[in-house]
Amino acid sequence: MKKILFSLLAVVAVAGLGAWQFSATAQTAPEVTFTDLQGQSVTTEDLRGKVVLVKFWATSCTTCIAQMPDTIKHYQDLAPKGFETIAVAMQYDPPNYVKTYAETRNLPFPVVIDAQGKIARAFGDVQLTPTAFLIDKQGHIIKRYLGNYDEQAFLRTVEKALTS
Repeated sequence: MKKILFSLLAVVAVAGLGAWQFSATAQTAPEVTFTDLQGQSVTTEDLRGKVVLVKFWATSCTTCIAQMPDTIKHYQDLAPKGFETIAVAMQYDPPNYVKTYAETRNLPFPVVIDAQGKIARAFGDVQLTPTAFLIDKQGHIIKRYLGNYDEQAFLRTVEKALTS
């Protein structure tokens, strides 16, 4: 009887995990407005039809800064195919640090300062950096990245989303 009960629980757990993974991959990105350092605004709705990387970062985050050259390169390589990157600076990041970093590094994508933390809250109360969300053309979050990630796997996921 214990073996049957254990087997039944295992099946239910696996089914629940599968349903959770499906719902996580099908989750629609929150409706937010990104206003960049130049005052240009775009919403997640406006970005439909593009594959979008929303990357939460901070100038004090060494991993964020170490990833930035690759983020720039990926944007430059993939933007012509319909890829967009939005770099969202965390609420605690001093605005003058963010502006100076963006200007001195010539960041080619929109840089947003989340001064009230509304964007981070909308994306599940992001606290840790770097945290990034990859959003498909239909506005669904297809992947969440925390910290360092496998660059080749990331590029494969982006390419697949761009061709979908």
